[in-house]
Amino acid sequence: MSRLIMTRRGLLKAGAASGVALAAPMSFVRGAYAEDFCNMPTGSTVTLGFNVPQSGAYADEGADELRAYQLAVKHLNGEGDGGMLGTFSSKALKGNGILGKKVAYVTGDTQTKSDAARASAKRMIEKDGAIMITGGSSSGVAVAVQGLCQETGVIFMAGLTHSNDTTGKDKKRYGFRHFFNAYQSGLALGPILGEQFGTDRRAYHLTADYTWGWTQEESIKNATEGLGWETVNAVRTPLGAGDFSQYLTPVLNSGADVLILNHYGKDMVNSLTQAVQFGMRAKQVNGKNFEIVVPLFSRLMAQGAGENIKGILGTTNWNWSLEDDASKAFVKSFGQEYGFPPSQAAHTCYVQTLLYADACERAGTFSPPQVISALEGFEFDGMGNGKTLYRAEDHQCMKDVLVVRGNENPTSQFDLLDVVKIVPRDQVTYDPAIFGGDLGPADAKSC
Repeated sequence: MSRLIMTRRGLLKAGAASGVALAAPMSFVRGAYAEDFCNMPTGSTVTLGFNVPQSGAYADEGADELRAYQLAVKHLNGEGDGGMLGTFSSKALKGNGILGKKVAYVTGDTQTKSDAARASAKRMIEKDGAIMITGGSSSGVAVAVQGLCQETGVIFMAGLTHSNDTTGKDKKRYGFRHFFNAYQSGLALGPILGEQFGTDRRAYHLTADYTWGWTQEESIKNATEGLGWETVNAVRTPLGAGDFSQYLTPVLNSGADVLILNHYGKDMVNSLTQAVQFGMRAKQVNGKNFEIVVPLFSRLMAQGAGENIKGILGTTNWNWSLEDDASKAFVKSFGQEYGFPPSQAAHTCYVQTLLYADACERAGTFSPPQVISALEGFEFDGMGNGKTLYRAEDHQCMKDVLVVRGNENPTSQFDLLDVVKIVPRDQVTYDPAIFGGDLGPADAKSC
């Protein structure tokens, strides 16, 4: 048996809200003992790594993600009203930390850049002793960090990531996604677009030029072309472009009568606002009212776009207006903590943190292979999306999807999205084989 080597890295401070000193993390040589994995907690605390965009095009989403993570830590440690611990169908979590250890955390800024996100996650694993990494708001970031976590044997509970690739061709055994994907947006949104706009339409796509945008464009094209729509053009735009004028001008002379904005965050706010300023929503083309579609929505984006969002269709993973007990419990907790309702990014990150903690409790260990087994094929309820399955084949959560429309008559600054339809889980379920990929092994690894 190989000799066990431990490297002391010293005591570290947890995140500001926890006030808990972290135990010195340990590095283990692979194969020393079956139970020894990267950063297995040996003291009274367990450290989670929250890696979110605190700068860049998706910083607004990242700020809300971090709020949700901090709230999840409070609830796991028995502080506050417990939030979704009370509605979660699994009753393994008791509000006494995870496996009796208080939860502490460290944070990083992904900068909405894959290289920066990977470096930040690497620091949290190697220097801060994080046993689980979570976060995102960019699928490029999620894919990069998920790959690192597979290499180091640290579980990655993805935050906001919508690309098909995250649980498709780039899926990993150590990675799990609660958020829905672009293909499911197409399955949910396509029929509604046909009902609202008819089957004789000509669409022009503007697409964020990275993995999420590519798969979002492909998924919506498949859905709309299946209705009978013609795709006039599809143009890639750089992330964080700011000024989309040069991309919008050709739309006006293209003969298209629908503009599909495969943009997210501030990019979507800017491109939509500029499209409205160009007069697109007041135009008639081919004898039809010109329409704009935003396949992936968020309340934060709607807030940024203001009046321009009214009447525009899209999909979302969750919305704070839902009336199920779990959603109401989360909205209440988050609102009491921060003074406003949570976004879909906040919701998915809060849920991911609880799901990881619950899997550790059910497995009776922090050992990643056993935690992975506890998550694979796990079916649960009481987390705001109806009955949900963490599918074993690709680690994609299968659950209901919301089709939403920008609220024409909001009653508050937060009442911005009307839920047009809750599309049942069975209508957005698909064969995971269509995207390929290989989860890989779940064996012991070292940092």
